[in-house]
Amino acid sequence: MRYAPPGLCVNDFALLRDEDGTYAVLHLQGPWTPEFDHLRMETSYGRATSTDLVRWEPQGTAFGNGLPGRFDQQTVWTMHPFRHGDGMAMFYTGVSGLTPGGWPVQSVGVAYSDRTDGTGWRRHGTLPVAEADPRWYRTGESMAWRDPFVVRDDESDDWVMVVCASDASLPVDVSGCVALATSADLEHWTVRPPLISPGDVDELECPVLERLDDGSWLLLGSIGRTRGFEAWTAPRLRGPWTRRGPLGPTGSYAPRVIPAPDGSRVVLHTTPRRVGLTDTGERCRGMLAQPKSLVVEGDSAPRLEWWTGLNPWLGEETDRPTLHAVGDVGISGRVEITLRTDGPHGDRPALVVGCDGKNLWVTGPDGTRLGETVLTEPAASLRILTIGEYVEVYADGVFALTTLCYSGHPTQWTAVTEGREHTIPVRPIRLPDPHRDDASAIWPGPSTP
Repeated sequence: MRYAPPGLCVNDFALLRDEDGTYAVLHLQGPWTPEFDHLRMETSYGRATSTDLVRWEPQGTAFGNGLPGRFDQQTVWTMHPFRHGDGMAMFYTGVSGLTPGGWPVQSVGVAYSDRTDGTGWRRHGTLPVAEADPRWYRTGESMAWRDPFVVRDDESDDWVMVVCASDASLPVDVSGCVALATSADLEHWTVRPPLISPGDVDELECPVLERLDDGSWLLLGSIGRTRGFEAWTAPRLRGPWTRRGPLGPTGSYAPRVIPAPDGSRVVLHTTPRRVGLTDTGERCRGMLAQPKSLVVEGDSAPRLEWWTGLNPWLGEETDRPTLHAVGDVGISGRVEITLRTDGPHGDRPALVVGCDGKNLWVTGPDGTRLGETVLTEPAASLRILTIGEYVEVYADGVFALTTLCYSGHPTQWTAVTEGREHTIPVRPIRLPDPHRDDASAIWPGPSTP
């Protein structure tokens, strides 16, 4: 259900699907620590494979930083591999070092492979193929030129690259934008003015372009300040782009779109963890979360829903205490659902999901608010998922809230509405690899009752 390589954390990633249906994920990887230096600890891409987007098998390291003196000598960051000819091309972020003020110097390079499984990469030359143009983008201190994503132009035979950048015409704290570049051959790029520059975003990271069935376009971008991601749509690649609002709640980041085994579109994203597996631990880079269905209908805003490909991993309904479980709750008024309890007699709520219609929240021990959101419409039902410390809430089928909670012991799920309490049956989740015991394993719950 969630993946990270043994003993490491996952950050930004890319997804591939081979001709035989095998999926591969390439991802930034680094140690599990609060004091994370992404210039010294994020120097390679891990790789894992799956046949169903749920169970991932680690396959080791697939790519690393460049030789001394090159544009990617310090580290390699977010990548975008895609099919090209009989093999693949991969655009990636390289960091050569630091500015005098200590800011990472970023540029974009390309590598090729004769294979289609995410291995066998060889760099194209020793120089980057695309760099920030100071006419439109900040260079030097507070620069950004990373997270490339490349697609075919919808108006020519050329290629289009979008990049996380910093709009030079705006103050730094609101300069996050999606830069644009074009090329006829993947190796010679012309940098152009921003494709999107909202004017109220500090960082617009990990941009993703997806062409929809009707020929229109969807753009997803991660928002640094909120630690979630938003959606934009446009009839043509060059726009005009319409901002459609948040698609993933705070805590979900770095989205990627991929066809599921059943042909439907799904989104995978990362989710953080806490060092030491405690509620007071520092947040750190985390894991790859399970897929969500991407729904784009007419003029409605895109949304993420429960993916039915997870259903085979769910057991039969039970009212027994279960740490990894999914439960459905109907709402007719204010409701609070207790998922875990604590205290000497197991009588204190330790993890509670609450909703009063449009307000949705999760609380931990002593009622500490762990996460909250305001829904666009009052919800009639909730679906709650817990996998170890990880909590997701779907409101009327739409992914709405996620948080972490390491406290409490599993108990019968109980819902309280207008003073009346009733038990909520749950479906236990079958973990793909329940015996993992490294630092990347799913939290197993308290060690003592």
